[in-house]
Amino acid sequence: MTNLFSYAGKRVVLTGGATGIGAALAELLDELGVEHLTILDIKAPSGRCDTFIETNLADPASIDAAIAQIEGPIDVLFSNAGVAANAGVRTCMAVNVAASRRLTDGLIDRITKGGTIVYTASMAGNGWPAQVAEITELLEIADWDAFLDWCEAHPEVVNDVYAFSKMCMQVYVMRRSYSSIRNGIRINSICPAPVDTPLMADFKVSMGEDAINWAVGVQGNGRMAVATDIAPSLAFMGSDAAAFINGENLHVDSGLSSAMVTGLAFS
Repeated sequence: MTNLFSYAGKRVVLTGGATGIGAALAELLDELGVEHLTILDIKAPSGRCDTFIETNLADPASIDAAIAQIEGPIDVLFSNAGVAANAGVRTCMAVNVAASRRLTDGLIDRITKGGTIVYTASMAGNGWPAQVAEITELLEIADWDAFLDWCEAHPEVVNDVYAFSKMCMQVYVMRRSYSSIRNGIRINSICPAPVDTPLMADFKVSMGEDAINWAVGVQGNGRMAVATDIAPSLAFMGSDAAAFINGENLHVDSGLSSAMVTGLAFS
């Protein structure tokens, strides 16, 4: 029987592969037999990497240069890199949203039929229904600078910029997947709860340690997630085992989202 979880013969592009979830995913993809792994990051990874392209995901010129250097067809694009709110509105929205969109636009024609794009979003973006009109307006702005200018001009909307960036990604997944599947390409995201990676120090500054501890406590499993808890979900979404999953934002949060939706988190 065919191993639907295997990456044998697959060519993968991964952003943010030097540390955290991305580094754990690179290691897992190696175990799953990935043929070629290209990593885009601001610093070089220490693990499995066949091609490293130094890329500043806050800079559209750097992204375009990276796109031009990526060789051959692509089976899976993992747009995983992200920053916390203390990076500032412009950088946070650039790295967490605009860069993912620019990479998608620049590479989608090179993704093989049956291939997939998987984003690392967040359960912090679960509040998108309350702001879907504003998010839709923003996502219709194609120009990089105009997109970021809109964000700076609407502080009443982009209040918690990290959460808002992840709301945008959840809506983007649903919108973009509708057209992409007609070309045989699936688009999904995973939405983790807080994860103990090097970025956690920034989250504790921007979100507050009490909020992080509360979320971990609601999960009820007694600990914060680590990168190796999250990487398998990404690998699954990028594999042939998920061939009929499209337009989904998969919660990988040990039940935190469910507890919040049902009100049990606040009881």
